[in-house]
Amino acid sequence: MSKASIPFPEPGSAVPDFDMPASGGRTVSLNGEKGHPFVLYFYPKANTSGCTKEACEFEAALADLQKDGVSVIGVSRDGMPAIEKFAADHALTFPLASDADGSVTEAYGVWVEKSMYGRKYMGIERATFFVDATGHLVQAWRKVKVTNHVATVRKAITALTLQAGARTQ
Repeated sequence: MSKASIPFPEPGSAVPDFDMPASGGRTVSLNGEKGHPFVLYFYPKANTSGCTKEACEFEAALADLQKDGVSVIGVSRDGMPAIEKFAADHALTFPLASDADGSVTEAYGVWVEKSMYGRKYMGIERATFFVDATGHLVQAWRKVKVTNHVATVRKAITALTLQAGARTQ
């Protein structure tokens, strides 16, 4: 079992391309997101307690994020049936994408070796990426702890929005 060999993207770099099926019969892609900033967050497994809390907090913040022109996409390696159930069970309106083949989680460097109760296994490291309208990474959060995470992301986006507004005046 080896750790992901692809490094985590660095701020300022172009983010890896993606094209995945998503909840609600949608498809999400980097090309489709270009032209506006977005949050791409990776979560380990649909309908688990931490992932549910994180998704529900992003849903609660969605209207404010959209006011800033920011969309949200959640990504896991779950298949579409599990993702559709997760979205329906919690009335999640933003797209939840299925990276069933693991290519996106590997490209973003979030497929990592984990350990629980002394057992090592590969899994998704909870991580969030804030990407600008040109597809470049603005900020990333690794090894995310769910509590207050969405508030932290929202605060960073607000600060960056205010900075950008100050530069254009």
